[in-house]
Amino acid sequence: MRVLVTGASGFLGSHLAADLVARGHEVVALLRPGSQAPRLAGLMDRLRVVHATLEDRAALNRHLTTVRPDAIAHLGWDGVGNVDRNAPRQARNVGTTVDLLALAADAGARIFVGAGSQAEYGPCDHVIRETDPTRPTTLYGHAKLAAGAMADRLAALRDVRFAWLRVFSTYGAGDNPGWLISDLIGKLKRRERMALTRGEQRWGFLHARDAAAAFRTVLESDTAHGVFNVGSPDAPPLRDTILTLRDLIDPTVELGFGEVPYRPDQVMLLQADIARLVALGWRPEVDLRRGLAEAVAAHA
Repeated sequence: MRVLVTGASGFLGSHLAADLVARGHEVVALLRPGSQAPRLAGLMDRLRVVHATLEDRAALNRHLTTVRPDAIAHLGWDGVGNVDRNAPRQARNVGTTVDLLALAADAGARIFVGAGSQAEYGPCDHVIRETDPTRPTTLYGHAKLAAGAMADRLAALRDVRFAWLRVFSTYGAGDNPGWLISDLIGKLKRRERMALTRGEQRWGFLHARDAAAAFRTVLESDTAHGVFNVGSPDAPPLRDTILTLRDLIDPTVELGFGEVPYRPDQVMLLQADIARLVALGWRPEVDLRRGLAEAVAAHA
């Protein structure tokens, strides 16, 4: 299968590109002009690379009509950092997602798999299912929800198989600086004493390789369509995850559990119901301790 991957230079996008190549698929990586794509450094000779922004419809159309992909894996998004969660530019992502699907359909693509987010659900106090109400509290969550809904409708009109994968917390090599696991690893390696909550929150973390495999599973399935949760079926207390990281790096580092109070809106459970993905044959393979050890080893 020839798959055009947007966001291929990003954290999950680079893992997906590697996964697809390893499985024998032809990957076309859409990169921004001038992108150095360090996460793809060891993969470049096995990719076809095209350059354009998602906003440049003319360039996108030119590449799509030349490449003629069978499928689109849309992971590109402007504003994924925490500081951008309520940035007005989140709205532009809705238009670029819908435009990409329309142009891809014109070029003959018949599969479109997009990256949604747990943020579409908003805070929950139970294991989250795809049928649960969506109550996003950030512009990022609203934009993801709107992009998925509009693309789903357009795909039905254009005879494109559409799936929207709501990604929960992920980690692994190449993780974005400032995200929780990467941030914790950096501070522990610098032997910084951290003031923390009691760590009773139960949060599931999924390794990026497993997340990439979920996208590939949906791409390869002839019947997969609609919304899928992509996350860990396990949600240990955050305290346990932090202690595992500390013990992997330096057991002597002091941790200030209980020194920070919980926020009034603190999420105490973040866990995905993954039954729909499991029904396709997917299941996480990287256990948390092994994955954290790999992340520690890969952290610069």
